[in-house]
Amino acid sequence: MRLSVQGIVKRFGATTALGGVDLDLAEGEFLTILGPSGSGKTTLLKVVAGFEAPDAGRVRLGEEDVTEVSPRQRDVGMVFQNYALFPHLTVAQNVAFPLEMRRRPKPEIAKRVTEALALVELGALSGRLPRQLSGGQQQRVALARAVVFGPRLLLLDEPFGALDRKLREGLQLEVRRLQRRLGLTTLFITHDQEEALVMSDRIAVMNHGRLDQVGAPAEVYARPATRFVADFLGESNLLEGEARGDAVAVPGFGPVPVACPPGPATLLLRPEALRLDAKAAGLDCRATGRVVETIFLGLSAKLRIRVEGGPEVLARVPLRPSTPPPAGEGATVALGFAAEDVHVVPRG
Repeated sequence: MRLSVQGIVKRFGATTALGGVDLDLAEGEFLTILGPSGSGKTTLLKVVAGFEAPDAGRVRLGEEDVTEVSPRQRDVGMVFQNYALFPHLTVAQNVAFPLEMRRRPKPEIAKRVTEALALVELGALSGRLPRQLSGGQQQRVALARAVVFGPRLLLLDEPFGALDRKLREGLQLEVRRLQRRLGLTTLFITHDQEEALVMSDRIAVMNHGRLDQVGAPAEVYARPATRFVADFLGESNLLEGEARGDAVAVPGFGPVPVACPPGPATLLLRPEALRLDAKAAGLDCRATGRVVETIFLGLSAKLRIRVEGGPEVLARVPLRPSTPPPAGEGATVALGFAAEDVHVVPRG
């Protein structure tokens, strides 16, 4: 089932939460709305679900305009961050609830509940109460309840926010596999950039009630359309310079050979694109700097480096057991990058 939101505006008093949002989801697509707190992403989800009425714009599911249709009649499954399970009902009863509200026959309810619990591997726990489950198990119950009635659309509102990192990463992959298996059109809300990159077919970055960019994860990460997207998604070095002819003059690094309109320019350089010492030799742009801080991260290390005559930059260095430790604080290092690894951030 396709989803289309057209010109959605939502105000709360003098505050504009959504300033004319247009977005289309293809059938079976997993699209993530990514943005900081207060950017409007949860408000957009509530408008799609029917919990908030827009001040302007339309919401369509397939060929049907559902803008004024009640949440129950939209046939949309939703998973919340706090699970929203009924504490006095068993796992099976929680999952059966949306089917009972739709007055499905009891044999059908029993069959669907069994199938839904099998999908999330909780069939053996069907008789337990929510308080007898772990956080991850409760989230799986919430997911089973959201898909048991065959929704036209699945909405996920930061569903992993209350879980520890290891469990969250495991559930991310489980939800993605389940979504693909069922072919569910899915709208996912998160402020976690890594989560968005891992799970999504496309990412829509929201900023102050508007979508700054919509695209595939690799595209949004490598070629951000605005300075906000460049700074918000992942770690970044934003190098300020002056475009002259066919190069941008960046303090400390000299001319970077990239095409850019004359005038002030901002170049995005991801930390993993920086090379240090011997690996910097022969690259298009080179500099010398002093290590301000070294942060060990297990598989990699992050170095904050003050470039001589230039800005402070962040470098990420991959580590292996046989790899010597990176330069320590106070050390002088050579650093460089290839011109093809920078992206000119559009102005405005």
